[in-house]
Amino acid sequence: MNLPAASPAVAGAEVAAIREAYKAGKAGLLATLQSEAGSTRAIKGLLQAFTALADEALKKLWARAGLPAGVALVAVGGFGRGELFPHSDVDVLLLMPDGISPEHDPVLKRRVEEFIGSCWDAGLEIGSSVRTLEECVAVAAADVTVQTSLLESRLITGSRKLFAAFQERFRAGLDPRAFFVAKTLEMRQRHNKFENTPYSLEPNCKESPGGLRDLQVILWVANAAGFGRSWDELARNGLATGFEARQIKRNEALLSLIRARLHLVANRREDRLVFDLQNAVAEAFGYKTVMRPDGRPLERASERLMKRFYWAAKAVAQLNQILLLNIEERLNPAGAQARPINERFLEKAGLIEVASDDLYLRHPHAILETFLLYQTTPGVKGLSARTLRALYNARKVMDSDFRNDPANHATFRAILMQPQGITHAMRLMNQTSVLGRYLWVFRRIVGQMQHDLFHVYTVDQHILMVLRNVRRFFMAEHAHEYPFCSQLAAGWDKPWILYTAALFHDIAKGRGGDHSELGAREVRRFCKQHAIPVEDCKLVEFLVANHLAMSRVAQKEDLGDPDVIAAFAQRVGNERYLTALYLLTVADIRGTSPKVWNAWKGKLLEDLYRYTLRVLGGRAPDPQAEVEARKREALVQLQLHALPFEAHKKLWDTLDVGYFMRHEAGDIAWHTRHLSRHVGSTKAIVRARLSPVGEGLQILVYTPDQPDLFARICGYFDQAGFSILDAKIHTASNGYALDTFQVVTSMMPDHYRELCSMAEVELASVIAEAGPLPAPSRGRVSRRVRSFPVKPRIDLRPDEKAQHWLLSISASDRVGLLYSIARVLARHKINLQLAKVSTLGERVEDTFLIDGPELQQNKRQIEIETELLEAISA
Repeated sequence: MNLPAASPAVAGAEVAAIREAYKAGKAGLLATLQSEAGSTRAIKGLLQAFTALADEALKKLWARAGLPAGVALVAVGGFGRGELFPHSDVDVLLLMPDGISPEHDPVLKRRVEEFIGSCWDAGLEIGSSVRTLEECVAVAAADVTVQTSLLESRLITGSRKLFAAFQERFRAGLDPRAFFVAKTLEMRQRHNKFENTPYSLEPNCKESPGGLRDLQVILWVANAAGFGRSWDELARNGLATGFEARQIKRNEALLSLIRARLHLVANRREDRLVFDLQNAVAEAFGYKTVMRPDGRPLERASERLMKRFYWAAKAVAQLNQILLLNIEERLNPAGAQARPINERFLEKAGLIEVASDDLYLRHPHAILETFLLYQTTPGVKGLSARTLRALYNARKVMDSDFRNDPANHATFRAILMQPQGITHAMRLMNQTSVLGRYLWVFRRIVGQMQHDLFHVYTVDQHILMVLRNVRRFFMAEHAHEYPFCSQLAAGWDKPWILYTAALFHDIAKGRGGDHSELGAREVRRFCKQHAIPVEDCKLVEFLVANHLAMSRVAQKEDLGDPDVIAAFAQRVGNERYLTALYLLTVADIRGTSPKVWNAWKGKLLEDLYRYTLRVLGGRAPDPQAEVEARKREALVQLQLHALPFEAHKKLWDTLDVGYFMRHEAGDIAWHTRHLSRHVGSTKAIVRARLSPVGEGLQILVYTPDQPDLFARICGYFDQAGFSILDAKIHTASNGYALDTFQVVTSMMPDHYRELCSMAEVELASVIAEAGPLPAPSRGRVSRRVRSFPVKPRIDLRPDEKAQHWLLSISASDRVGLLYSIARVLARHKINLQLAKVSTLGERVEDTFLIDGPELQQNKRQIEIETELLEAISA
């Protein structure tokens, strides 16, 4: 092929002129996007304007490149669709006729490279591919991602004839049914990546369920099948109603505007609504934080934006399901035969289908009946497109009369009390907006964010996660996850009581008061309205009002103190209430975030349950009897290790009742086995083992006591990358410290032997070192902490016996935090008796039992509290 002589390279001045024109045009569009003119009504036009601006620059650069007349420049992907976001890639295909390839023509190769280089020089963030027509068709047939990108191709400039030939051959090779299957499987995979919810606190407005990608999937499969390329075309072809098309366009415009302003605020391609950017994007929409009279935020600007996002994502998820089911039915017209369930519903291909499109408008009672049938009809796995559409169009029927109808109360109560399907039914009711319209109080928390650093879901999603966790306690296939919970659930007679408590435990979040008390009122009203028996109602109300109590006691108070157990036993009252509260508490903690639950928290809760159960069984706390029982059990275990006769006596004589109450028999035996030969040793003895709880290491320290001992140990753990979950601090009568720590590290469990050896040697060396304590490092805080900082809080007060002091600390977590606290305590010669270290996501809630002469002086007390506040302020 004879090419005309190509110009050497686009002259620097000419490229600069194109770049300046493109930059100025983009700046003008960004200013419009930032202004009130950049509204949901205008966003489609703005995205098309970004596309036209890039087209214009590309045409000028193409004209300068001297490429042959038979070559075409094609826009693909989102650029091909005509929706170019501010910082998205400009994806193009350099389409070559068959038989012509840059790989075999050096001149053509040079000109192609010069063209692509000039695009970058002109400020276009280009993504390019160079293929012949035959290569395009072959690659598309082998890769559904390429096929999808080419499906939306658009000619920018060059050979129209070549582009028309490409489209004809590409379309001829498309298999609409196979493409539909591939894209729906791909969508399911993507949804799994985002845990099948649009309600994460940092959603991806493009890729998350209910995001823009879900809308694009509909148009892709419709386009491939020839059903239409736009929402209006889908409506004209009967795949969507006019109302659905309007709803899709409205929500698509909102999501597009959020994504475009997210690019604007981040000044880069960023599709995740991360905490750092949420407030800035919200302000771009004109949202302002609403303040309380006391100066605290009632509703943040970001919260208002995110609620709007979640409602849009929820609508998109519903409409995506309806339209994809419609397209699937159109692609496979010879489907399964419908089988009558009753006079109102049919079962078709495993889906529940309404017998008539206006069923819910004529018989509103059938709305809740749908979900009861979903639970009780064997073989049913979902709702058909016809049913989903009928529900979507019947939302206005679900008004106050619907909510107050006794027949609906009876159906909802039946749904709660079914032996199976409760989780799926409630999730489906939430997805279809029925749950929020029937339980109006639930509607208030749909899309409600939680600014507490350890919840990773919105309130409604968290509630449904807790409901799922409770349900799993009653399912044999999940018994391996929480064996003790499953054991207790096996003897529980009314699971629906726990389901109801799970549904209401956080339902009053975001109102400004105590959500436990407000939620208890709401569930009391619900129980009365739904004719729940009085005794059952009292239990549900107790659970909602006290759902945080067990976690607080287990993680913040001394479980070795009989008075703590007695007070908690008095609060729960009986074994039935205790068991229900325990099951709800475990489910609740597990439903906040994967980071919050660990085996140590599980052990604390289980210990509290067992100790309280003994008291409720009529056994008054008897410390002496408990101590003797633990000693006997420890001696039995020691006999397995062939220790000399009464080898334990020398150590045990130095230990008081407090030690034996705070340590279980297995720990006592382990301590005795390693320390019995070292009582009075001047060297620090450090021993480590894999924690018997099943997570992390348990580390024992035995050494002559010193004022800064706890600080030195904390300093070592921070430096070595260990996080302390719990610390039991004990000072023996001979002046020796006997401390036990539960620690975890990211290196567990594969390297625990090496970690044990390392800790034993290095920690003993650190303890032996003299000299001042090193300054703590100021660890970096996470993005979440920067976005939702926890106000540091110190609470120092004497315990009920006025012999010790309880120090409670709440702060944002960071590396070196505990060491900073320990240094302050060491500086004031404060003795530690017990440390409860709780990390809730990225917030710490630590409790210390302490004593020391300086605590008796008001002036010194204030100094200590001031220094602690300075130490924990990030």
